[in-house]
Amino acid sequence: MTRHPSKDKAIDNAVWSNFEHRTTNKEYVVVRGTDHNYVVIPKDYPTVDGQAFEVLPDSYATLDYERIADIFADHNPLWFWEELKGMFSTANGELLRFILAYDVPLDKLIRYSLSTRGYDKDQRWVGFDKAKEIWLE
Repeated sequence: MTRHPSKDKAIDNAVWSNFEHRTTNKEYVVVRGTDHNYVVIPKDYPTVDGQAFEVLPDSYATLDYERIADIFADHNPLWFWEELKGMFSTANGELLRFILAYDVPLDKLIRYSLSTRGYDKDQRWVGFDKAKEIWLE
């Protein structure tokens, strides 16, 4: 059980937890807690009858600049947002401008990098040839 002062941060934490536990039967949800906070709990955790779960996004494709600003301003960010923020904050500005100016397909670069590691989408070793098939579909 993890408490967060903001609903967005709790939702982000639950989304990451579900991703991290994608190969298990464990699923996480967000409920409104006491003291005006939000709590990330396993879905099978006992709750108050009729307590609603917050809706988790299927994707971050619609992440807007206001939410990104909130994530970047967080003094105690979730670790994965901190890693992503660090990747872009430390990258050469001209490289970032080049990526935008020439529509460099970051998703393809990421897929290629993952294909060379030999693991599938659930972090199971499948070998380099199979990983290439999986990631470069």
